[in-house]
Amino acid sequence: MASKFSSFHAIRDSARRAGHAATRFDPRLLEPRAALTALCAVLATYGTSLLLEHAAHQHVDLVVTAVVLSATLARTQRGADGVDRLIGLLVLAGAAAAASEVGSLLIRHAAIGDAVFTCAVAATIWIRRLGWRVSRAGTVAVIPFVALLVTQGQGVPPYGADHDGWSALVGVFAACLVALCQWGAAWAGFSPADRRRPSAAPRGEASQPQQRAQPAGRRRIAASTRMAVQMGAALGVAFVAGHLWYSPHWPWVVLTAFIVCSGARGRGDVLYKGTLRAFGAAAGTVVATWIAGSFPPDDVRSVVIIFAVLGIAIWLRQVSYAYWAGCVTAVLSLLYGYFGESAPSLLRDRLEEIAVGAALGIAASWLILPVRTGDVLRRRLADSLAALSSILSVAAQDDDLPARQLRFEESVYQLELIAKPLAAQRFLACAKIPVGGGKRQAEAIGAVRRLVPSVRDFIAVTHADPDLTAEPDLARLRSSVAVNVGAIRRAIGGRPGMPYRHLPSPRRPSGDRRATAGQLARATAAMRAIDGALAELDGLYFSPAPVEAPEPTH
Repeated sequence: MASKFSSFHAIRDSARRAGHAATRFDPRLLEPRAALTALCAVLATYGTSLLLEHAAHQHVDLVVTAVVLSATLARTQRGADGVDRLIGLLVLAGAAAAASEVGSLLIRHAAIGDAVFTCAVAATIWIRRLGWRVSRAGTVAVIPFVALLVTQGQGVPPYGADHDGWSALVGVFAACLVALCQWGAAWAGFSPADRRRPSAAPRGEASQPQQRAQPAGRRRIAASTRMAVQMGAALGVAFVAGHLWYSPHWPWVVLTAFIVCSGARGRGDVLYKGTLRAFGAAAGTVVATWIAGSFPPDDVRSVVIIFAVLGIAIWLRQVSYAYWAGCVTAVLSLLYGYFGESAPSLLRDRLEEIAVGAALGIAASWLILPVRTGDVLRRRLADSLAALSSILSVAAQDDDLPARQLRFEESVYQLELIAKPLAAQRFLACAKIPVGGGKRQAEAIGAVRRLVPSVRDFIAVTHADPDLTAEPDLARLRSSVAVNVGAIRRAIGGRPGMPYRHLPSPRRPSGDRRATAGQLARATAAMRAIDGALAELDGLYFSPAPVEAPEPTH
């Protein structure tokens, strides 16, 4: 039994180290060791690509591409399993070669290159509808195209016929070195516990799509399709604006539009993140342009500062998008200064391009097939409740319980990702500024957040004493809570069914063993706390007058 639940203990211990209560961001991602591991991978990739660039007599764009690939992979591939990493390696190699071809088009035939670039990036978003593993592959595939925007600002000469192969090789190096550094850090106990995405549905459950958050019969355009169209529109207009107004420095408009528009989780989210990214990017550009002007071109000190700022960006990525955008644009400004583009006269153009790109990204996400924040919230609430239902449906000794717990906490984390814009709306509502349902939606996330410690407590108690699950009162209570979870899930999906029912008043623990009474009371309290959060959700969203559950009969 001890070996069977070794993974359970690892999950529980890492949760305790991270803090017993769920927070607004994953504190494990703020662990400096993770940032150091990522920075080691970036430096290793930088050194390898630099040697390759000299040996193959290629342009320095290969080095810049390698750094961008490794820095992004260090975040997106963290906690990935072997299959994910293999898929990522193959996808990255192919995408890097394709991006190289698109780069040639951007140099030789700008209009065609712009169109192909826009369609390729939109396609990497659209394919996310095909499953989470394909979604992660799409996230990897877009990285070389982002790197392409960075290198286009350096006066890159037309690519040679062999450039595609070298680009693919750099992608392979980046994927392998990131994997080696992350695996090595984990093996040495240096890396903090990673959040791992479950690879499949629990045994005995059919894999069901979790995106039915609208009433049956209403077919709506998938969120991935909406986001792909939004991204395509934002990039298309950004290319036109960049070439017309800011040539030859057009990549800043396009890159900013991409950064603001990418990963939008509803209109409120894109407005919140877009504003933070725009201000952060502007601040980073101002500071970095001033610093870059203090060093001559090709000064090695600029390279040291670039990697230092990049490490800070990786570390603070989860704190605020403003820090991330500020550090990344600072890195770009320093990089262009290294190549001789540090004149203060460019500062105004860069700030204007950032403002234009941010406005285009926000406008596209807000006006074109917008994804309502309330719809995103309902879908993710449904995901969290589905994961909770899977926990309540198995016994404490089940081998799948650790994976189910991790799946539930992952779903709550995904819900937390939209909490900050909703909290901002709630603040505006408290200030008597009319906004949507931000206050109610933020309270709904708070209710789900309060489920986490109760679920952990219940699983820990029943795992310590598996015989508790046979106690009649606890079994009936658990069954009633599971029924209530199902009721709220049906209400979220707009399906008819039995409404939420309040639990009967608590009774004295029944059990023949005195040693069990304390643990039974703790398990009962955890289960009632879970149902209390469910009652709060029901009061916020669904039935106005829940019915009372009948007293359990013996």
